Amino acid sequence: MYETILFDRVGGVAKITMNRPDKFNSFTEQMHKELMDALKKSEKDAEIRCIVLTGAGKAFNAGQDLGEVQGGKVDFGAFLRNRYNPLITQLQKIEKPIIAAVNGVAAGAGMSLALACDIRLVSEKASFADVFVNIGLVPDSGGCYFLPRIVGMGKALELAMTGDKVTAEEAYRIGLANKVVALESFDQEVMEYANRLANLPTKGMGLIKRTMYKGLTMGLEETLEYEAYAQEIAGATHDHQEGVQAFFEKRPPVFKGN
Repeated sequence: MYETILFDRVGGVAKITMNRPDKFNSFTEQMHKELMDALKKSEKDAEIRCIVLTGAGKAFNAGQDLGEVQGGKVDFGAFLRNRYNPLITQLQKIEKPIIAAVNGVAAGAGMSLALACDIRLVSEKASFADVFVNIGLVPDSGGCYFLPRIVGMGKALELAMTGDKVTAEEAYRIGLANKVVALESFDQEVMEYANRLANLPTKGMGLIKRTMYKGLTMGLEETLEYEAYAQEIAGATHDHQEGVQAFFEKRPPVFKGN
């Protein structure tokens, strides 16, 4: 069905694997189309309650395939607006947890892609590199939005201005990675983590995601009001009722995602 990605569903988890290992899973127009299609399917499928995004082979994603844009003048503004911006917006739009399983190098727009996911689980062999500066460009695909919010402005400017590689251990130390996992158990631990999220209140987590991102651009009073709005929705869900009932019955809750 797909040429540049793999799509698998295991229980409540959708696993999307960028599958151009010989090119370090670098982006092409076809990959953008296929990622968008897989993400939209995952968003619409009520049985999918968590999404894992990863790469095949030794890389997560090395950014744009420069061979696709070599020779001839590129309108970078239109290029981003037509390809990358919709992809990053789609990741934010989906009100389900999205895990970036960073198995190897995440560079350029590949790093930005990982930053746009909600949680980053990182192999001990993984690395990040904001390499735009090496070709005289600006971090894009949300890189200038997410990076300073995750690691702070000073560190973000350092990484963007130098293009220095960040190891898995350093990524964890500065908050870029949520967890570093041994290579031999990486796939297993990623799926265990994803299954844990898939069995939690999906609607509630979606509201958490929406409210926190909105809070980044709102003042305190606006955020307080939006929290009240979101809580009103969450309080009417089946999972809220189940959580309260399970608490009083002293049993593990069984959430259905609605």
